[in-house]
This record gives sequence, structure tokens and C-alpha cells, in this order.
Amino acid sequence: MRILGIDPGLRTLGWGVIECRGSRLGHVANGQCLSGGGDLAQRLLSLHRQLTEILLRERPDAAAIEQTFVNRDGAGTLKLGQARGVALLALAQAGLTVGEYAPNSVKKTVVGVGHAAKQQIAHMVRMQLPGVVPAGPDAADALAVALCHHAHLGAARTLARARS
Repeated sequence: MRILGIDPGLRTLGWGVIECRGSRLGHVANGQCLSGGGDLAQRLLSLHRQLTEILLRERPDAAAIEQTFVNRDGAGTLKLGQARGVALLALAQAGLTVGEYAPNSVKKTVVGVGHAAKQQIAHMVRMQLPGVVPAGPDAADALAVALCHHAHLGAARTLARARS
């Protein structure tokens, strides 16, 4: 199974694809979509086009995205939400089931601490995916989102087996 993880952002949208074969995990690809300049509509269109190309090229079976972190900057949060919406649209157009995870949940799953620093996340991503070189901090975060989704899928399968 291939899982695409997305760390949404208006300027930089991180993405990462992992492959799961049983309990074995491997890195497939990662990168960052840059929206460039221009007005908001053009930037969102650019992110959508780039993400659509990634979906066609990498052919993931599932996807996961980080939920929007609401902070004091309402305008910034709204713009981040719009970038996240564009990513969700592209994933839905590809027919993917999407897992959504709070930032603290991703950190707790991958690092073991809900308030981990970006450097800790990148370190644990490299530990769990030997040989990976993230294209940047947003790509490392996206790989962490994919790892989080894998862990939650495994937990859901274990629970389903226990119930049956």
C-alpha cells in the first residue's frame, strides 16, 4: 500500500509517499509544492496542478493530511485552510480515502511527544525511513503524516481482528 502524506501550506505544501508491505515501511518520494507569486486564486490553482501531477505520478492507495492549526492570526489560518481545501479537493478527485490528523497527534505518533520540534520530527522520519532525504521541513512533516496514517491503519486493523 502506498500512502501520500500532506503538510498543507499556502507558500509551501509538503508531500511524501511511503510504501507499506506488512510491517515493513519504505520511502518512495517526497517534495514540496511551491505556490509562487500572484494572487490567491493563482497560487491555489498552482498547488492544485502540482498535487494532481504528483497523484498521477505516484499513484497512492490512501492519503492523509494534517488538520489546520488555528492560531491568533485569523487571516493566516484562513489562507492555510484554503490551501488545505485545495489539497482535499485533489485527493477526492483522485478517489482516495483521506485520514485527517491534528498536528499534535502526528507528533505523538511519530516522535512520542505531542509538542515535538521540527528537528525531532525530521530525525524520527529518518530513523523510520532509513536513507530518506526530505526535500525540506515541510516534506519531512508530510512523511510524518503518512507514517501517522500507517500507524492508525494498523491499529484499526488490530482492533477489527479483536472484535471479530
